[in-house]
Amino acid sequence: MKNYILGIDTSAYTTSIAAVDNVTCETILDLRHVLSVPQGQRGLRQQDAVFQHLNNFQEMFENINFDLNKVDTISVSSRPRNVEGSYMPVFTVGQHYGKVIAKTLNCNYIEYSHQENHIGASLIENYKEINKDILAIHISGGTTEFLSIEKSDRGYNTEIIGGSKDITFGQLIDRIGTDMDFPFPSGYHMEKYIKNNVKVEKIKYPPIANDSFINLSGMENYYNNLFIANKYDKQSIIYSMFEYIAKCIINMIDKLKQDYKFSTIIITGGVASNSIIRKLVLDNLNKQYKIIFPSKENSSDNAVGIAYMPIIDRWYNET
Repeated sequence: MKNYILGIDTSAYTTSIAAVDNVTCETILDLRHVLSVPQGQRGLRQQDAVFQHLNNFQEMFENINFDLNKVDTISVSSRPRNVEGSYMPVFTVGQHYGKVIAKTLNCNYIEYSHQENHIGASLIENYKEINKDILAIHISGGTTEFLSIEKSDRGYNTEIIGGSKDITFGQLIDRIGTDMDFPFPSGYHMEKYIKNNVKVEKIKYPPIANDSFINLSGMENYYNNLFIANKYDKQSIIYSMFEYIAKCIINMIDKLKQDYKFSTIIITGGVASNSIIRKLVLDNLNKQYKIIFPSKENSSDNAVGIAYMPIIDRWYNET
């Protein structure tokens, strides 16, 4: 019986393969390999990331522990966003492997966007009840976007209605983190550092623009200057930055609700795994909206969401 969906996502910093049983909806495989970034660097060139994906995928594919003849569908993240012209070279690795595997196994092949992958990973437990009036917030190393989304026959229709004009929340964290000599990506290491140094001093930060689109590069200079001046300890600067990001999210939601109707807010992407940002957002908004965070593991890049997307589509189209 062919009843498995094999999901593939080759993003800017993670090679991911996952599989889901499309009858029981159980995740039966979840493999991830974070790409290697040399110490002190703030990222990877696309060609270097593509090379690592090619090596990682071959090794990970050998670790698939079930009969591939049970695979009914190959589901792939083929582009960053669900808009015309969206393209990044890293996603072609998963796309090409996916097409070859589908042809070899004589099974279905379907493509979604990386952003839909994150949405799918957020709605694994809720997709039957949430299809409209949704604000999706995708915050990661490469993206800070506030999206009005609605379920369609395949995937989700999305409209960008807010976000950052320059650097992303993830870039702000990583740039300050690498300046402080944390490994890249830095968010996890900085959060862990705070937990080991729980005493923090309150730091006042500049006012946040009353807009749904904001600039963040000035805050990179602000926190970097605080660190260089050695006026505050690391944990206080880090906590203030996380608090600032949470406050930005809250303010931008308040701005958007003036023009858009939404009852559910999905917050996903690598930055959404940060427990401090999660708590601050939930404490402020939980009584006003249904707030959905994916599990911390599925906030970061993965292939679980993309493996679930055909199941979500099937349920939506059947009903």
